[in-house]
Amino acid sequence: MKSRLKTTGIGTFLVFFMLMGFVVTCNFLLFLQFVDLSTARLYKAAPATLINVLFLTVLFCVFDSFRRYKTVQKPVGKIKEGLSRVMTGDFSTKIEYLYGEDSGNEFDEIIGGINTMIGELSGVETLRTDFISNVSHELKTPLAVMQNYGILLQNPDLSEEERMQYGKAITEQTQRLSALVTNILKLNKLENQQIYPCRESIYLGESVCECMLDFERVWEEKEISIETDINDDVKIMGDKELLSLVWYNLISNALKFTSPGGEVALSVYEEGEYACVSVKDSGCGMNEETGKNIFKKFYQGDTSHATQGNGLGLALVKRVIDICGGEISVSSREGEGSIFTVKLARERKEEDGKQ
Repeated sequence: MKSRLKTTGIGTFLVFFMLMGFVVTCNFLLFLQFVDLSTARLYKAAPATLINVLFLTVLFCVFDSFRRYKTVQKPVGKIKEGLSRVMTGDFSTKIEYLYGEDSGNEFDEIIGGINTMIGELSGVETLRTDFISNVSHELKTPLAVMQNYGILLQNPDLSEEERMQYGKAITEQTQRLSALVTNILKLNKLENQQIYPCRESIYLGESVCECMLDFERVWEEKEISIETDINDDVKIMGDKELLSLVWYNLISNALKFTSPGGEVALSVYEEGEYACVSVKDSGCGMNEETGKNIFKKFYQGDTSHATQGNGLGLALVKRVIDICGGEISVSSREGEGSIFTVKLARERKEEDGKQ
C-alpha cells in the first residue's frame, strides 16, 4: 500500500512538472512574439531560456509540493493514523487539531467530528463491556442457585417439607431469570428505538390506578397503608402500554422498599403545562450517590434487596420517559423514604383551547 501511494505521488509530481513546463514555455514563446530579435540572437538565448524554464518549473513544483504537504497530505496523514488506531480498538485516541478547535479550518472541523465520534464509540464500548459483564453475573447467580437446589433434590432422604422448600426456591429463581431476560429484551428494543410510542388520549389517573390494583395482594400482605390523591380529569397524549411499564416499576419499587406497616402515597395532578405522577414511599430511602446512579442499568443501591430485582427496572423507566418526551426526578433521604416524580406534557382541555 505504501509503495503504491509513493508511486502515485511520484506520478502526480511528474505530471505537474510537465504541465508547469508547458505553461512556462508558452509564456516565454508569447513574450518572444513581441520582442524583435535576430535569429542568431534567438539561438544564442535559447539555452538560457530553457534553463529559466526548467528552473521556474522546478521552483513552482517544489512550492506546490510543499503547499500540498502542509495543507493536504499532513492533515490527511494525521487523520488516517488516528483512524487506524481506532480500527484496532484503541478508543482513547484523540487526533490533534492543526490550528485549533475553533480555527474554522475544514480539516479541523473534520478532526473535531472524528474526535466526537471516537468519544461516542468509547462510551458505547464501555457500556457494552459493562452490560455483558453485568448480564453474565446476573444470569450466573440464579443458575447457580437452581443448580445447587437441583442437586439437593436428588437426595432420596429429603423430607416432603424440604422438597417443597427447594422446589419453591427453584421456581423463584426461574421467575427471576425470566424477568431478567424479558427486561433485557425490552431495554434493548427501547434503546435501539425498535419500539415507537403509539399516541392516544389517556386518562392518567385511570392508567396509574389500574397498575396499582395489580399489587393489591402485595400491600395487603405487608399491611402497607395506601394513600391516593388523584385528579381524574388529567389527560395526556401517550402510549398507554409503554407508560404502564413506568407505573408498574415505580409502584413495585415503592412497595418493595417499604417495610411492613409502612406507607405508600400515589398522586396524579396538573402543574402548568404538565401532567404529574408522584409515587412516595416511607421506605429505607437512598443516599446522594445512589440517587445519581439509580437510572443506570444493573445499578442496585440497596444490596439487601438484590434478590428481588435485577437493576433494570429504573433503566427501563428512564428510557420510556425519554421516548415519551417527559421528565423523571427523584428526591430521597436515607431512612426517610423516596419520592419519584414523572412529568408529561398534558393534553389541553377544550376550555384551554378556547382561551
